Amino acid sequence: MSEPGDILREIRINPIVPTESVLVATARGMRPKKAEERVERDTRAVVETCPFCRGNEDRTPPQIKSYPDNLDWEIRIVPNLYPVLGDDRAQTNIAFGLQQVIDGYGRHEVVIDNPNHGIALHEMGREHLASLFSVYQQRMAELYASDPRLKYVLVFKNFGAAAGASIAHTHSQIIATPVVPENVQNEVHHSREYHRKYSHCVFCSLIDEALTYEATIYDRDSGQIRRKINVGQYVVERGERFVAIKPFASRFEWEIHILPLQHQADFLKATSEDLNDFAQVLRRTMARLDKVVGGVQYNFFLHSVPHGSEFAGCQDSYHWHLEICPRTSIPTGFELGSGLFVSTVSPESAAQALREAGIDGG
Repeated sequence: MSEPGDILREIRINPIVPTESVLVATARGMRPKKAEERVERDTRAVVETCPFCRGNEDRTPPQIKSYPDNLDWEIRIVPNLYPVLGDDRAQTNIAFGLQQVIDGYGRHEVVIDNPNHGIALHEMGREHLASLFSVYQQRMAELYASDPRLKYVLVFKNFGAAAGASIAHTHSQIIATPVVPENVQNEVHHSREYHRKYSHCVFCSLIDEALTYEATIYDRDSGQIRRKINVGQYVVERGERFVAIKPFASRFEWEIHILPLQHQADFLKATSEDLNDFAQVLRRTMARLDKVVGGVQYNFFLHSVPHGSEFAGCQDSYHWHLEICPRTSIPTGFELGSGLFVSTVSPESAAQALREAGIDGG
């Protein structure tokens, strides 16, 4: 059980959200199963019928903003044509018995994150990716300032049908909601509890462990090695200011998180220098994923400390991060019924494969 290739069957507890656990069962990977198919990416630069391609601006709702200008834009924001939340119809919150209804007020926007129809994230330049995340920053700040009813702004990207993407042109989305999503709320709550007990950020502790910790655990009776943790075993990519880590309790087989090396709770406070280094770590991380599991469908989402007076005390306990979740298998009834994620690839093996993937040095 000490080597990445060994068979594992164990339940791992998420150190950030201890109520969430993952069953790592590598022997399950040998069974016949239905996997999510790899996407044959449309690599064309321009598709005449695509509403997101440059020159087809009249096929989208009126734009909110474009960067650097309207004509030769590199990034463009438009309202989502089929929003999950909107501000077109205000209604009063109601309750009847145990049933409660909160007004579905909010904003739902599409970020066309490159004029090139089929370009992948790892093919975008560092400067462009830094600009993209700077645009996210600006729009998030504007949405928070636009209405006090908006409690959280989530940035996310879907690639592939299994991940929820309905248009092939590279794009991401921003949704502003009147509630803080449960998974973010759980992270905030448990990280605050950890800080209250240990006076330290749990995310920072995980980064410290990933970069400095090593241990060998022996079986008490046989003396054989039960587990060996090496320094850097879970590190996939590292820059000057950011690190990409394979979570010990990964919900998805190739899941990776990117975090600032220095403590920072609010993504909106990241500097241009921060975003430049972040962009390079993201680009290289996605290149590694493409090399190992090319054509994989995935989601990424950005978690930052929520705004509002009730979260003012979370600056020292929370740590913003990007979660990248490739979709390589279809959830089973056990996973859906139990809430327990099942991974058939050990995080140690996945991290090793990603580290060893040959990518260019750029």
